[in-house]
Amino acid sequence: IHFTDKKPVEAASELIELKVNTYESVSYDKSTFAASSKVVMYSTVWCGVCKKAKRYFQKNNIPFKEYDVEKSRKGKSDFRRLGGRGVPVILVGSKRMNGFSVAGFNRIYR
Repeated sequence: IHFTDKKPVEAASELIELKVNTYESVSYDKSTFAASSKVVMYSTVWCGVCKKAKRYFQKNNIPFKEYDVEKSRKGKSDFRRLGGRGVPVILVGSKRMNGFSVAGFNRIYR
């Protein structure tokens, strides 16, 4: 089996659909669109890291808006525009964090 983004010239090929992954580590970026100063999280129901982030926000009374990237039309659309490759994607204004850690979140939130 060989995976590539180009169709082989002399062999049969099969198109596969990739699924959204969970980020294993935290990375930061500037968002291409500002989400306001409020916290916005793009997530899925099956993502353990997303659940951890959500529990942290709730425990610390941090208001946030959550969009499911598989079930919500806006979530799918925004996730595509963000070039998302995994969940969670967390926006605070123009700051973006892929994945979640408490220290990482405090870095973009404070």
